[in-house]
Amino acid sequence: MTDEGKLFDRVCLIGLGLIGSSIGAGIHKWGLADHVSGYARSQETRQTAAKIGFIDSVHESAAEAAVDADLVIICAPIGAMEAIAKEIAPVLKPGCILSDVGSVKKAVIAAIAPHISDNIYFIPGHPIAGSEKSGPDSGYPELFVDRWCILTPVEGTDKIAVEKLRKFWLALGSSVEIMTPSHHDSVLAITSHLPHLIAYSIVSTASDLEDVTRSEVIKFSAGGFRDFTRIAASDPTMWRDVFLTNKEAVLEMLGRFSEDLSALQRSIRWGDGDALFDLFTRSKETRQGIIEAGQDTAEADFGRDHASDKPVEDQ
Repeated sequence: MTDEGKLFDRVCLIGLGLIGSSIGAGIHKWGLADHVSGYARSQETRQTAAKIGFIDSVHESAAEAAVDADLVIICAPIGAMEAIAKEIAPVLKPGCILSDVGSVKKAVIAAIAPHISDNIYFIPGHPIAGSEKSGPDSGYPELFVDRWCILTPVEGTDKIAVEKLRKFWLALGSSVEIMTPSHHDSVLAITSHLPHLIAYSIVSTASDLEDVTRSEVIKFSAGGFRDFTRIAASDPTMWRDVFLTNKEAVLEMLGRFSEDLSALQRSIRWGDGDALFDLFTRSKETRQGIIEAGQDTAEADFGRDHASDKPVEDQ
């Protein structure tokens, strides 16, 4: 984490759920801006955000919140981003940095870029942090500490603006990687999107089994199934938008997974223990690499703190 101090006069957060609230809380904790304005579609969310106090002013529209902001971050579902961009574009001041937190980048750029003038620095972003929890009361300032944030500036983006946004995420505790939008979407398809799709599918399959009751599925959930249900508890709106907007990369990875799953099925059917052992060994080595990279812990149950129920897994 870097000790940057104030980086912006006014930051606007559009969307005040887990990510937005955590950004606001981090800005206040580390003094990264003088003022944080915010907007959420739900009046209840706006009221909760104002009560918690991670924003300094709550507004009735996205455009109102974005007026005079030096940094605007859209923390809304991907499907809502184009409408938000259209609304705020006329009020963004020249030199403002506009970013987002969506886990798909090519679709976000296609939705936002056509509506933004040349004197606005549009730098798409994706903090790889979060949990199945949602809402303004789920956030906390350390959410991004020791996590990655990916920035995907389009070709020709002002380097000074990119560096300023990079420093912002560093100050929130993240490591920052810069890559192309298409590469980002491919990487996240396998590391995030496909695992969520599999989790939703497995939980659905278990719920539909005719010879296993729902109460038995819940009662006898072992560690593996419990972890799948945790992932499958994520926000349905967000994940619907992810799969619809990153369909090419997800379908490519799903095809690769289906082929590997068929090979695994043949190994089990024909009793090929060597193939199974080799697969499990390689998978274990990958898991160990994740731990050694500091993206999880070596503790039992992935180090989750069930007492406080703090989220530790990534989106």
